[in-house]
Amino acid sequence: MNRFRARTTSTARLRSSPEQVWGVLTDPELLPVLTPYLQRIEVHPASDGPDRWTWHLTHIPVMSATVMPVFTEVMTFEKPTRIVFAHDPAKTEERTGVEGSYVLAPDGTGTRVAIDLEIWCDLPLPRLSRIAVQTVMHGVVAAMGKRFATNMVRHLGE
Repeated sequence: MNRFRARTTSTARLRSSPEQVWGVLTDPELLPVLTPYLQRIEVHPASDGPDRWTWHLTHIPVMSATVMPVFTEVMTFEKPTRIVFAHDPAKTEERTGVEGSYVLAPDGTGTRVAIDLEIWCDLPLPRLSRIAVQTVMHGVVAAMGKRFATNMVRHLGE
């Protein structure tokens, strides 16, 4: 088993208010509607700390392997400016995870959104395939991000 990674960073300015953008980014029922490959999110509320969200994705082909990622993230919501993703360290059996954040800032009458996420996946592929696998992963992550952004803008009525 080898670990492969894809990182995505981007910034955008939306005409919608920070509250509207926050509402979309923290809605576990809406996110699968807007995000390709994302089937559903299970929310596990915590009474004494951050919630855990289990993300269920569809089958994603990566070279000779097909991955159907399911991963649990510790979601830290620092309303209204920051959402932090950290893979749940108790979920050692999971082969995929995400680390990073969304940062929201007022920008005139709209919102500036900065995204910095690294997706990792443990796959039964040789280390020699790293460049090819990570190229595919970057392509999938970029396509998901672009489609999500388009869908989010449409949902917000921009």
